[in-house]
Amino acid sequence: MGGGERRAAGALEAEVMAVLQRADGPLNTMQVRDRLGDDLAYTTVVTILSRMHGKGLLTRVKSGRAFCYAPVSDEPGLAARRMHQVMAGESDRRSLLARFVDSLSDHDERLLRDLLDGRDD
Repeated sequence: MGGGERRAAGALEAEVMAVLQRADGPLNTMQVRDRLGDDLAYTTVVTILSRMHGKGLLTRVKSGRAFCYAPVSDEPGLAARRMHQVMAGESDRRSLLARFVDSLSDHDERLLRDLLDGRDD
């Protein structure tokens, strides 16, 4: 994305998450920056990693003078975490869940029923 083009909101965060999920282990800021293959400033990558850590999306461990970052979970785990956050902010959980279930496809509704019944098909 050279030439001063800006990413859509959340696009850089998604790219960083993809880099970290593909990695064999935690990465430091420079490793993330290099794997993004972009002309991002080091400080930009530090900022996005710090924000993602602050949101609870990443863990970090001290490695020398720097931090190394890793996702707290895989993609399904992160999606489940977002769903819990939405529910935590809703006072009428029954209505929220009812509308969610009403919007499911027949296939997804069967999957949900199987999960609730303890079937792992």
